Amino acid sequence: MNTHPVGADAPILAKIRKLLAKAEDQAATRQEAETYTAKAAQLIADYGIDAALLAAAVPGADVVGDRIVVLERPFGKDKAELLADVATRLRCRAVLRTERTSEGKVYAVHLFGHESDLVRTDLLFTSLLLQATGLLARTPVPPGEHKAAFRRSWLAGFRVAIVRRLAATEADATRSADAGSAPGARSATLVLADRSRAVTEAMHDAYPRLGTARQRSLSGSGMPGGYAAGQRADLGETRLSGQRRALGRARARA
Repeated sequence: MNTHPVGADAPILAKIRKLLAKAEDQAATRQEAETYTAKAAQLIADYGIDAALLAAAVPGADVVGDRIVVLERPFGKDKAELLADVATRLRCRAVLRTERTSEGKVYAVHLFGHESDLVRTDLLFTSLLLQATGLLARTPVPPGEHKAAFRRSWLAGFRVAIVRRLAATEADATRSADAGSAPGARSATLVLADRSRAVTEAMHDAYPRLGTARQRSLSGSGMPGGYAAGQRADLGETRLSGQRRALGRARARA
């Protein structure tokens, strides 16, 4: 048996990628995109729980790692904030980094997390960024309003809606796993708490003097529209019962 959680559930990851690709398709109706994204979000949440429980049963599997993601212009900081918030909801930790260059500021996010959670973050963020970019391009800027200010506020609203719904989906998956735990077994909540502590320790080892990022003040009027678009992504609504197939079977055999 392949004991690495990511490799053990390649079929589920492939299914998630296909669902997200359908959600990103410009030919999909809004309702179709909502359904595809909701299904993908639920599978992502279920996959994360199973990877955590399998790793707890197989010492040395799914270790904590890190990676640095550079966000391209335009709106590099806004993209970095979306990535950081998505990563945090998927049990990673994120450090926003800014580098001043001759061409302006370059924004990056240093992610820390277990490999399965880093994979989840990459899958979901890549899709959300494509969806947000497409939706924003089709959203008209109100007459007389600064284009960049409107779009930054729109992206902020989109981010707030997404992370709230994503947090709810993750919480639903955890409650479902706890309810299905065998008598005497460690709960998913306790397993996830241990994993989160390990990730936080790794981040603080790398950044022992880490400070707190300041909250930005945005002037554009796009936040309500962006928030509505984030709600339509429907990440927080559980439309599927938790079906944790491959990893669940692997955990039972471990």
